[in-house]
Amino acid sequence: MAANRLSLKLAKLQQEVIACRLCPRLVAHREAVASAKRRAYLRCEYWGRPVPSFGDPAARLLIVGLAPGAHGANRTGRMFTGDSSGDFLYKALFDNGFASQPNSTGRSDGLHLIDAYITAPVRCAPPGNKPTREEFAACRPFLERELDLLANVKVVVTLGRLALDAYLGVPLDRKLIQRRSGYPFSHGAHFRLPSGLPTLLCCYHPSRQNTQTGVLTMQMLQSVFGDARRMLG
Repeated sequence: MAANRLSLKLAKLQQEVIACRLCPRLVAHREAVASAKRRAYLRCEYWGRPVPSFGDPAARLLIVGLAPGAHGANRTGRMFTGDSSGDFLYKALFDNGFASQPNSTGRSDGLHLIDAYITAPVRCAPPGNKPTREEFAACRPFLERELDLLANVKVVVTLGRLALDAYLGVPLDRKLIQRRSGYPFSHGAHFRLPSGLPTLLCCYHPSRQNTQTGVLTMQMLQSVFGDARRMLG
């Protein structure tokens, strides 16, 4: 019964996410992209709304991204779905037992996460993949409420420095940690946070820019999620 209540609360929160229109710049951009479309996806019906989080409500692993891709999640309506970032991420999750399949093409492709949940501090595709400080702040309450609901989380993987900063902002404001600077970003870094908070792992974001230039290789990504798997047992 408790699990059902949690699922319902998370589902209600995601419906609030989908309905959000707080940031005029993001609303205009996500809808313009969905209207103009990319040539390769002219026959696709773009989602064009804020993208809800995705995964197992009882998850022990939380993955924090940055924001939806304009022609990935903004098109498909699911985090890290429909672009090269998702191709990289879900392969690593599958290989480490956190996903039911290694690819993610659309909301109806049968993929489900196992003991894992994916969220982001910004839920709309931003111009140039760069949310503003005000847009992070406007979206922040959704992340805070998710963290409160996901009570089983033991390990958090942040994908990129901005994801790390956004995640740390919540315990910082609640005075559960003293300062962000105590947890500097570097790929593969592990942090034991105080106050019973989950263990924190840092990873480069699997963006096309990072994966195509070799900043992040599949071996490096696999290593981070392999560490998460070992920590969870």
